[in-house]
Amino acid sequence: MLYLASDHRGFGLKEKVKEFLNTVKIEYKDFGNLVYDKDDDLPDFASKVAKKISQNSKKDKGIVICGSGVGGSIISNKFKKVRAALCLTVNVAKESREHHDSNVLCLAADLTDSSVAWMIIKKWLTTPPPSKARYQNRLKIIEKIEKENFK
Repeated sequence: MLYLASDHRGFGLKEKVKEFLNTVKIEYKDFGNLVYDKDDDLPDFASKVAKKISQNSKKDKGIVICGSGVGGSIISNKFKKVRAALCLTVNVAKESREHHDSNVLCLAADLTDSSVAWMIIKKWLTTPPPSKARYQNRLKIIEKIEKENFK
């Protein structure tokens, strides 16, 4: 399943992303905010996505959208088995999957046009996880770090 979340700064882009996903018939669940609210706070929504990914990190993916993308990344990476990546370009999105098996894509609504965001999302969703031994080993190291720090 693909899970979505945004705050007020990411709300408009998230709504555009949902239009794209509906067009290509990709199923998703929106964890909010479901209405524009200038006083909302990203952790309320991003944490819901990250929690779901943490529970099924091999199968599920998430997209968190805020103004800079930094908040979404910080919040999401507080959860075990979540590898959130702030991606401002298509190439970074591709490498975040190939090199780190990212499972949460963070987008910066203030910096990313909706057409570019859709190209980033398409690349991120279609890029397979690491296949090279070097990157598979990297994931084992990351898992070891998680076990040491998430007790």
